[in-house]
Amino acid sequence: MEHVRGGQDQEQERSAGPQLARLLRRWWEEAGSATGGTRPTQQALAARLGIDQTTLSRYLNPKHLSTAPPRVVEILHTQLGAPATELEQARTLCRTALRENGRKQGSDSTADQAADRADPADPSGPSGPSGPSGPSDPSDPSDPSGPSDPSGPSDDLGTDGLNDTSGRQPSRWLRRALVAAAIMLAFTAGAFVNERLSAPGPKATDTGAAGALSASEAPYEWPLLRMGEEDQFSRARALQNLLNAHGYKVLADGFFRQDTRDAVMDFQQRHDLAVDGKVGPQTWPELVKVVEHGSGAFEVRAVQELLNNVGQGGTAVSGKFTAATVQDLKFFQRTHGLAATGRVNADTWLALLVKQLPPVKAPAYQRGTSPLPSAHV
Repeated sequence: MEHVRGGQDQEQERSAGPQLARLLRRWWEEAGSATGGTRPTQQALAARLGIDQTTLSRYLNPKHLSTAPPRVVEILHTQLGAPATELEQARTLCRTALRENGRKQGSDSTADQAADRADPADPSGPSGPSGPSGPSDPSDPSDPSGPSDPSGPSDDLGTDGLNDTSGRQPSRWLRRALVAAAIMLAFTAGAFVNERLSAPGPKATDTGAAGALSASEAPYEWPLLRMGEEDQFSRARALQNLLNAHGYKVLADGFFRQDTRDAVMDFQQRHDLAVDGKVGPQTWPELVKVVEHGSGAFEVRAVQELLNNVGQGGTAVSGKFTAATVQDLKFFQRTHGLAATGRVNADTWLALLVKQLPPVKAPAYQRGTSPLPSAHV
């Protein structure tokens, strides 16, 4: 018996599901080693995937039966910076594992039906006045019909009911066969849905992702910032860093004071815009810059300020356009219908500004220098 069990364990270890889990786990364990960066925690990685940490842990565990779907495999490959040559291997293992899981569930259901056909109907006790099977036993908790009521309506449902005219209950194998058929139908429907969800969508163009809209067509509006005493958090810090990228010298602390307003008004005058000191749909497009490898520290920091506050698990705000920044940026672009180019154009700036979460406090690196929200200019 132990020999048989050991053989089954070895066979399971060689199947595609555990092989895929080992490959994904190695990607995670080796993440950051090539670039000298830090490996993301499973909690942060799960947040970027849009799943809970327990589910991610199952996908990375070769001893667990869960198989990562194609979408998760693709995103893990990008987020963890895995070798490009291993992506197709992971896709093949994923498809094979899903097929193996489907065959296993199908064979299990067939075996259950065969066992049910071989199982004779349960005897129901001695004959009684209601028919050959006799009355129900009130002490039997497995009998759903409960105690029979001689004064109630007859259990005979006629030729259209579950009981025949003699009052005989349907055999157990028939009930089990119906349950097995329902399970098979549910599995088939699930496989169809999985195939539709994992199928590649429309091909992205050079100017945008499949179905992506330009900044002028997207259902987003540029946010409006104006001078005030309250902390305006990441949007204002991004604005102030962009002003510094254009040669101004303002404190990037999130507070839209007079110095920030003066810089905005000067920028508007230089670019033939309405000089009102407010940053809205006319000023933002002129203010933002294309950010990519080689861009200046101020505009890179502005992008990182926004990426750090969109619910992806956090992006380091360093002013350096690192590989981790590129990965976070591509993930944001993919999940918001933008071309995953790893560079920031006007469409990406707009989406980043619109998708900001409401923070409860300034970021840790900047709390020591931020005045209280009630501070006066």
